Amino acid sequence: MAAAAAAAAVGGPQPPQAEMPAPGLALDKAATAAHLKAALSRPDNRAGAEELQALLERVLSAERPLAAAADGEEAAAAGGGGGPEAAEEEALEWCKCLLAGGGGYDEFCAAVRAYDPAALCGLVWTANFVAYRCRTCGISPCMSLCAECFHQGDHTGHDFNMFRSQAGGACDCGDSNVMRESGFCKRHQIKSSSNIPCVPKDLLMMSEFVLPRFIFCLIQYLREGYNEPADVPSEKDLNKVLQLLEPQISFLEDLTKMGGAMRSVLTQVLTNQQSYKDLTSGLGENAYARKSHEKYLIALKSSGLTYPEDKLVYGIQEPSAGTSTLAVQGFAGATGTLGQLDSSDEEDQDGSQGLGKRKRVKLSSNTKDQSIMDVLKHKSFLEELLFWTIKYEFPQKMVTFLLNMLPDQEYKVAFTKTFVQHYAFIMKTLKKSHESDTMSNRIVHISVQLFSNEELARQVTEECQLLDIMVTVLLYMMESCLIKSELQDEENSLHVVVNCGEALLKNNTYWPLVSDFINILSHQSVAKRFLEDHGLLVTWMNFVSFFQGMNLNKRELNEHVEFESQTYYAAFAAELEACAQPMWGLLSHCKIRETQEYTRNVVRYCLEALQDWFDAINFVDEPAPNQVTFHLPLHRYYAMFLSKAVKCQELDLDSVLPDQEMLMKLMIHPLQIQASLAEIHSNMWVRNGLQIKGQAMTYVQSHFCNSMIDPDIYLLQVCASRLDPDYFISSVFERFKVVDLLTMASQHQNTVLDAEHERSMLEGALTFLVILLSLRLHLGMSDDEILRAEMVAQLCMNDRTHSSLLDLIPENPNPKSGIIPGSYSFESVLSAVADFKAPVFEPGGSMQQGMYTPKAEVWDHEFDPVMVILRTVYRRDVQSAMDRYTAFLKQSGKFPGNPWPPYKKRTPLHPSYKGLMRLLHCKTLHIVLFTLLYKILMDHQNLSEHVLCMVLYLIELGLENSAEEESDEEASVGGPERCHDSWFPGSNLVLNMRHFINYVRVRVPETAPEVKRDSPASTSSDSLGSLQSSRRPKVLQRENSGTAQVFSLVAERRKKFQEIINRSSSEANQVVRPKTSNKWSAPGSAPQLTTAILEIKESILSLLIKLHHKLSGKQNSYYPPWLDDIEILIQPEIPKYSHGDGITAVERILLKAALQSRMNKRIIEEICRKVTPPVPPKKITAAEKKTLDKEERRQKARERQQKLLAEFASRQKSFMETAMDVDSPESDIPMEITTAEPQVSEAVYDCVICGQSGPSSEDRPTGLVVLLQASSVLGQCRDNIEPKKLPITEEEQIYPWDTCAAVHDVRLSLLQRYFKDSSCLLAVSIGWEGGVYVQTCGHTLHIDCHKSYMESLRNDQVLQGFSVDKGEFTCPLCRQFANSVLPCYPGSNVENNLWQRPSNKSIQDLIKEVEELQGRPGAFPVSISSETNLSKEMESVMKDIKNTTQKKYRDYSKTPGSPDNDFLFMYSVARTNLELELIHRGGNLCSGGASTAGKRSCLNQLFHVLALHMRLYSIDSEYNPWRKLTQLLEEMNSQLGNEEQQSVVPILYHDVTSLLLIQILIMPQPLRKDHFTCIVKVLFTLLYTQGLVALSVKCSEEDRSAWKHTGALKKNTCDAEKSYEVLLSFVIRELSKGKLYHEEGTQECATISPVAWSPESTEKYLQDFCLPFLRITSLLQHHLFGEDLPSCQEEEEFSVLSSCLGLLPTFYQTEHPFISASCLDWPVPAFDIISQWCFEINSFTERHAEQGKALLLQESRWKLPHLLQLPENYNTIFQYYHRKTCSVCTKVPKDPAVCLVCGTFVCLKGLCCKQQSYCECVLHSQNCGAGTGIFLLINASVIIIIRGHRFCLWGSVYLDAHGEEDRDLRRGKPLYICKERYKVLEQQWISHTFDHINKRWGPHYNGL
Repeated sequence: MAAAAAAAAVGGPQPPQAEMPAPGLALDKAATAAHLKAALSRPDNRAGAEELQALLERVLSAERPLAAAADGEEAAAAGGGGGPEAAEEEALEWCKCLLAGGGGYDEFCAAVRAYDPAALCGLVWTANFVAYRCRTCGISPCMSLCAECFHQGDHTGHDFNMFRSQAGGACDCGDSNVMRESGFCKRHQIKSSSNIPCVPKDLLMMSEFVLPRFIFCLIQYLREGYNEPADVPSEKDLNKVLQLLEPQISFLEDLTKMGGAMRSVLTQVLTNQQSYKDLTSGLGENAYARKSHEKYLIALKSSGLTYPEDKLVYGIQEPSAGTSTLAVQGFAGATGTLGQLDSSDEEDQDGSQGLGKRKRVKLSSNTKDQSIMDVLKHKSFLEELLFWTIKYEFPQKMVTFLLNMLPDQEYKVAFTKTFVQHYAFIMKTLKKSHESDTMSNRIVHISVQLFSNEELARQVTEECQLLDIMVTVLLYMMESCLIKSELQDEENSLHVVVNCGEALLKNNTYWPLVSDFINILSHQSVAKRFLEDHGLLVTWMNFVSFFQGMNLNKRELNEHVEFESQTYYAAFAAELEACAQPMWGLLSHCKIRETQEYTRNVVRYCLEALQDWFDAINFVDEPAPNQVTFHLPLHRYYAMFLSKAVKCQELDLDSVLPDQEMLMKLMIHPLQIQASLAEIHSNMWVRNGLQIKGQAMTYVQSHFCNSMIDPDIYLLQVCASRLDPDYFISSVFERFKVVDLLTMASQHQNTVLDAEHERSMLEGALTFLVILLSLRLHLGMSDDEILRAEMVAQLCMNDRTHSSLLDLIPENPNPKSGIIPGSYSFESVLSAVADFKAPVFEPGGSMQQGMYTPKAEVWDHEFDPVMVILRTVYRRDVQSAMDRYTAFLKQSGKFPGNPWPPYKKRTPLHPSYKGLMRLLHCKTLHIVLFTLLYKILMDHQNLSEHVLCMVLYLIELGLENSAEEESDEEASVGGPERCHDSWFPGSNLVLNMRHFINYVRVRVPETAPEVKRDSPASTSSDSLGSLQSSRRPKVLQRENSGTAQVFSLVAERRKKFQEIINRSSSEANQVVRPKTSNKWSAPGSAPQLTTAILEIKESILSLLIKLHHKLSGKQNSYYPPWLDDIEILIQPEIPKYSHGDGITAVERILLKAALQSRMNKRIIEEICRKVTPPVPPKKITAAEKKTLDKEERRQKARERQQKLLAEFASRQKSFMETAMDVDSPESDIPMEITTAEPQVSEAVYDCVICGQSGPSSEDRPTGLVVLLQASSVLGQCRDNIEPKKLPITEEEQIYPWDTCAAVHDVRLSLLQRYFKDSSCLLAVSIGWEGGVYVQTCGHTLHIDCHKSYMESLRNDQVLQGFSVDKGEFTCPLCRQFANSVLPCYPGSNVENNLWQRPSNKSIQDLIKEVEELQGRPGAFPVSISSETNLSKEMESVMKDIKNTTQKKYRDYSKTPGSPDNDFLFMYSVARTNLELELIHRGGNLCSGGASTAGKRSCLNQLFHVLALHMRLYSIDSEYNPWRKLTQLLEEMNSQLGNEEQQSVVPILYHDVTSLLLIQILIMPQPLRKDHFTCIVKVLFTLLYTQGLVALSVKCSEEDRSAWKHTGALKKNTCDAEKSYEVLLSFVIRELSKGKLYHEEGTQECATISPVAWSPESTEKYLQDFCLPFLRITSLLQHHLFGEDLPSCQEEEEFSVLSSCLGLLPTFYQTEHPFISASCLDWPVPAFDIISQWCFEINSFTERHAEQGKALLLQESRWKLPHLLQLPENYNTIFQYYHRKTCSVCTKVPKDPAVCLVCGTFVCLKGLCCKQQSYCECVLHSQNCGAGTGIFLLINASVIIIIRGHRFCLWGSVYLDAHGEEDRDLRRGKPLYICKERYKVLEQQWISHTFDHINKRWGPHYNGL
């Protein structure tokens, strides 16, 4: 049968399009499959193969689905109806059946899986997946593990982190090329290939036949769906095709997951060239196949790189290309014809075409292998699949399929080669793509898997020319956006640079390619090939030169730029990623001597490229003015390779340096950048906008500095060490434009700089010299020393967190360089230089992180201001470091004043750079230093302390680095001959310091004071020659002419430079500039200069000594220290001089000078012996006087302002201390309101708005600023001490039924079932959930002032954090958040005092009075009938209170809107506030006194408002429980008659505290103290009886009978009513009459406590039962009558409170143990009233014994509320919740959150769980916390608070090992609970202070 069926199914010779013969057979797929499998298993299986082919041909006919989309019937016919989708499914079903060969598909899958040699994990994930990376185990930095493998492996103590995948990735577990085997997880540790059995042949036989057809079918779909468009295909079309193919690709993906056996079959199919050729040749008679093949060819055409303008080049090679044997790994050379057709992909090279052509032709012709350029050729399914994957812009499903195959080694190699072959095509597609971001991620997702493997990368480099391809492709990519460089010579420049405004750079489109390049360069074998290949190096330098000089800035001189371009981001990113990172990658392989050759290669081609660049921009010797580019990658390549050569490879520096001329050119541009930095900081570039500052900051910023400023400074150091020092120094001052300032004259003209910029430019120039001379980063410091210096500099600026330190310390930007952040050296250096400061928590303070702060010895010896200046992005950081240094010196008592930056000894220079120190010993520098010292001494303008500081620093550097001492005698001989050319005799600073300079000729403006003063001298300049120095025998034969000569020195250098450059050129003469000093001024612009001669008669030493006098403000203040203590000269390192100000610095320098030569020592002594005449007073011109006056006036104004500010600050501080209780819980200042003195007749209030004081009156009431909020904190109390834990497994769940709120709810509903509703509502309190809590900041205001204040807020358009429409505002004085005003009740405090006097009335009289007062309706001082302002306000505030909470928390009555409801709500508000205050005090009153809660409480005012409203509802007198408590009712029996009606709640079921509040609130206010006490006494009797009843129910039958007996004996003693035993036995006797104690022994056993009741335990039980009532009552008394609460021990709390409440008789003796019963004071005979109360219970338990018993057992001891307990490690929460599905929509939420109050799992912002426009978190916050929600956001580790309509981010309670938060889990380090923080959070929740303490609130619009 099977055979026949198969024959029929195949359908004989019918054409394949025919319909299926019979529908019945279509169903019998399994049978067909089984038959075919059998046929194929025979040795001669040709027939079977043909049958199968024909079947597949028909089932998988690719033309069906897409054609069928056009006309349905064909598909319907073929697939049995249902349009294309049905046919698709049918085809897939057939495939599954055929693969399984007749068996079940699932069984087949399982069978295949059994043969999986699972050595690799290879799990592929897409973006946003949570994965792990362990640096300890990784060999490649890209290594990553899936969570499962990570947790299964052992990584304890490793440096790992969790991360969210950006682009997707794959798990490397089991791959020893990428990670160390020790890190493999348990599953992948065993190399299991040996013990896996061989795969049986017939299992996968069908797959080998079916899959090629299936894949071909897929490819045909892809061909068919792609229309080579005129323009780019629209996203929509591509996506449509992909959606159709979804099931097919998923099917393939599922196959890959079956394991190794199936993967190897797939590999065979994908790489088999023969079957590809057979199936796709497209020559069949099938028109459809031909069509799809044509489409494919068209699509292929545009895959080459050839540009039309390159036709010439290719023309030559065409004949050979066709037959090219170079097509090694499937890089086929193109046939000529295809090459010609390639015009479909042409971008417009706007305008730059002509320019690009020359360059491109050159590049293209010298590419090694033409195949890189050419059209692609495909030889296997894999190649064509990848081609379409690229064409369709890397659909995720396809990418995943291709990656899932990678564990198969054979596939991996084939795929990598294919990928490389398509590399150029990928780049083309990427450039055109609209979604380049997504596409980039997908490309890297693939390439990182391939290129991280060194073995593979090496193989592909050797076999497929990977490096050539990459470099060429990068070059091509950048060529599309080149523009002409405008640097230097705008007209004739031949240099081209990338245009940073282009999308390619702006969007970082190039990064996938660059990142791949960096990745392969990290492999040593690959990098070596690159460094050895000269052709590649040339090409690469060519590429780098595109970035040389990009993003040129031109200084705006007139008006501000209209449009600030932000291209600099792109430029810096491009240089870092495309140039610097590959450079660091290459450098990491040049670490040893053997690699010298590589360095020589790079340096050689780098210099060639630089030379080309100088030629291209026509650079001669002067940089163009007002231009700067921060991008000189060629200079930096050169510098970094030089540095590496000297440091690691022991190369001789001179062997790799160019000639002097090249060095002179090399230094110009980096120096230009340094000068421009100073200009930018001097605000000379302000017209260029903020972006130029941004560039200056980015240039030194930590991620860029070691690829930008450090190489630049190093290069300048190298140039300086090899060039003539005088030339270098003069160039520096010329670049910084301060040459003209360096004159002895007091006035000068600067032709290139405005006067206001002179000072900061001079500071800039000197600072630059100091940095240049003292920085040793590349001149001899070891890596650890560098790390230490960097770390110290960062820590000195500010205390830093661990992560910010990691971020701020420039590490090698290439991840493979070996210095890994967090590596061993980092941690060890950190612990050596810094102390960890654990986070501190002040309540109300900001959340701090764990910080590292420098150790004291670091400040003492290692603080290096130079390093700090180099590394600061913001100038303020330098100041911050100095301030911290100052503070340290003050604190440690080392120096009290304002210190100067300390001088730090440097690490020794590497011998190669010794020449750098010649700068310190050149005359030019000495002249500059001398001039500046003189100018500072003479108070010339534009000099600052900073200038002096730097001058002294340079002198000190010179002394430290002086040459070997010359003998003093030799120096003085032959002096005259040597000093003919300049001021100083030689170039050694030590000698020059003592050289006296007598006269100086200066050029000054005619208006200068010198001209008038020195006119006699200036007449004859010859006379100068004969003048001799008064002190030294040295004759100055030539005139010592001054600055004119220094800078004619500059001209000399200039001339030298010109000669070097123009040796051969004839026009040298025109270039040389004239040698006069006014060559800097534009002709005609300066006023006439005239020559004057100044008498100086100073040496550097004498100037220093005079400076000392000037700084100390005393004559002759300097006294050489060695005269007293000769030791100083022997032991010069004296700590005394290491810290201090300018005076110390001068002393230190003089000491060093004396040490260096005996002559200097003598001269210093001599100068000091002379009584120094005072510095000549300056002649002050009128103009100067004017400026001085102005300065003085300014100074005075400044002082006045300081004084005012200080006064204001102190006032503010004193206010803060009194007012802000939130921040200072210690200062116990009660509110003004309660502290009024007794002699004042009325309470006086200050209005914080109008500032007037006065009493609150009926017409103009005053109110307290209050915040009303609904609260469910009370409802969260539980009765067990063990706090609940957050569930972290499926088993743990939290059930709310043991919370206080739930218990009270159950009680109320139970009462409502059996008793009259109105009576029930008086028997309990509500407000455990959603109760209204009222708190105040203690400030008062007039209510009318408040209204106008609100009006002004309403009109104020500023965005506030609160909503004025809801009545919210901030207190005008302390800015605390509030939303209502509570009117203060007018009345005198004295009245209170009168009421408080105890009266001697008996308790019976008082009871009567109370009853009368309660019955008197509206007996209230303010009559309610007259509508006063006060009563209106009281009503409005009552409305506010009601609206604060939701309706469901107010309405408990069965009849909606009944007055009883309001009544219940009002006294419950009082209850809520009292209970909460009790909780704030820690649940008891032992501490006494007023607490913070007391300060915030406003119960007094609240009571008045509530009482006023309670009096509106009069209680029916027969319901009034007061009578039941105080009178014996006669008609006891009559009650039994009306059993049918629901009766009133028995008095013993009443909640006593509620009764208390009702009784007090319906009394007229103010209440008298004795009435209050009377009410308390009466209620205490009831409470005590309730305790006894509960006790009797709890104990066992035996205990009961024992008590009944013992008590009965004592019944007739005198104080029987005050003995608990008697009372207890009476209660038991009474209640035994009913059914209460019956049915013992059934399920009731649970409530029985096994404890035997001793007298002590009974007493303790009764005390604990009564304590909650006593506490609330005492608090109430404290608020109503202002009495203090006494403090006490916990065990005596009961007795202290009862005596404080007046329950204890005064004569009570305290000797014998205290007995609670002694507080009883029965108003009527005890036994009568008790039996009356018990009678009610008995009559109820007749019918409902169960419930009767339950209602008597009420829990009175609630523990304090707590948030859920969190686990120690955050990972436990994260792993459970981040994958947990939402209970509503069963999807995994994007932002899961969990409520910390009740543990509910919610979706943040999840639309799935939205109900009536409320998102789930907001909804939950209303249900769980009555509007307050505390949620932990699982994916961010932060806590978010929702309060009403606002929310804020609170911070995190999980910190890492360094005490830092990790918001959004960006760093992914392990986090641990910080208990202090959690406590703070809990405290804020309990005390309801979220609104006050957290500042950043925003509206959530119900969207959370």
